[in-house]
Amino acid sequence: MAHRVIIIGGGITGLSAAHRLLELQEDPSQLDVKLIESSDRVGGTIQTIERDGFLVEKGPDSFLSTKPWLLDLCKRIGITDRVIPSNSKNRRTYIVYRGGLHQLPEGFLMMAPSKFRPFVTSPLFSWSGKLRIALDLVLPRADPSEDESLASFVRRRLGSEALERVAQPLIGGIYTGDPENLSLRATMPRFLDMEQNYGSVIKAMWREQRSAAAKRSRKNGAADSGARYSMMVSFDRGMQTIIDEMVARIPANSLHLKNKVTGIRRLGTEWQVKTAGGMHYTADDVMIALPAYSASSMLKDYDAGLSKRLSAIPYASSAVVNFAFHREDIPHPLDGFGFVVPVIEGRDIIATTFCSVKFPDRAPDGKVLLRVFVGGAMQAHLFDMDDADICRVAREELRDLIGIVKDPMWTMVTRWPLSMPQYIVGHMQQVKQIQSLAAEHKGLSLMGNAYSGVGLPDCVRSGESAAERVMERVHQADPVLQE
Repeated sequence: MAHRVIIIGGGITGLSAAHRLLELQEDPSQLDVKLIESSDRVGGTIQTIERDGFLVEKGPDSFLSTKPWLLDLCKRIGITDRVIPSNSKNRRTYIVYRGGLHQLPEGFLMMAPSKFRPFVTSPLFSWSGKLRIALDLVLPRADPSEDESLASFVRRRLGSEALERVAQPLIGGIYTGDPENLSLRATMPRFLDMEQNYGSVIKAMWREQRSAAAKRSRKNGAADSGARYSMMVSFDRGMQTIIDEMVARIPANSLHLKNKVTGIRRLGTEWQVKTAGGMHYTADDVMIALPAYSASSMLKDYDAGLSKRLSAIPYASSAVVNFAFHREDIPHPLDGFGFVVPVIEGRDIIATTFCSVKFPDRAPDGKVLLRVFVGGAMQAHLFDMDDADICRVAREELRDLIGIVKDPMWTMVTRWPLSMPQYIVGHMQQVKQIQSLAAEHKGLSLMGNAYSGVGLPDCVRSGESAAERVMERVHQADPVLQE
């Protein structure tokens, strides 16, 4: 009899789990996999559409190639030739400072400089701010046993200007979160390791810079060994590519769309899954690839303790506004990937991406595609505005910051309510307790970006790792496969 697996949630995590299960099965009769999704499509926040010759991302437009799991998936399904790098000529970011756009100093990584001259000459910091950042070179290490907020760490090591001018807007662009609440250990443990291993973030970055230069030298001076897999990458026809490729490899009868799960419970050796449409499914394994609050609601009548822990993970909402413009209507040179906006500037957007500069073939010749981000944990009230007001606010900011006064060709607003989990201080301990409670229920898997990484590669890893654990149990339970 086939081992029955139900996956709840059809975002990239759930799809990765389904794909990996089918990839690992010994023969088509070994598994009965059903993926149940409440909406009429799979892919979650990944959604690419074409409009008037533009390639528009309604959700994420790229992924971090330094985390290997998504690229590994691409290799296994044979689409690495469709992975494209960002534009090597314009890999710069601007930061809004006193109403204008200023380039983030070359070599400035998230919160600290790795190159001396660009940092010293940058107008983003006062001389006292620059000296305070330099104190990182001599400050003592802190006790690593205590979790600490990102804001506390940056303020302690590098000072308030580094936090307010650079770290906060860059972190806001990634997590749409408030660094005063976000856990350093859960979001950016690399910087904690830098402090502990080298006594200084700046010293660690200098050492990494020398190591990278030595590697380039050994490769005959190549500026970037394997530029395709450096920094942020995407696909030639947008992020929807990876979704479509996985769906093509999953049997159509395994996908159950427009089918909302309302509750699950375990009776004897089986899981029972109930949907809003009155359907009842039974399974040997249930894999939940949903936001923590949705998993909490689903489990509240089965395990109140686990449900309560899941509900304690907070989320932020954001809106994405895509604008199509004629290039001649934009005075700014658009010689970067976009800009981020510090909260201390008192503006109403988080960031703007110059999409058609960042990646090729996103807009027709003579046209430009921009994306503006609104909302997040620090400006949650802006997400509550209607679409017309969100567009108005975004247009006003584009007028003030890059001089656009002409009307766009078209505008598209996409809302992502409660889509970004916030890894607040204590998050890792919270996740450890959730995992401990979930482990008490044989055949229950919790997956997704709520636990151990918010990026798309992290989601792939979460889904695939859970699938591999299921397959281990399948092999252990089948005496034929053990021979």
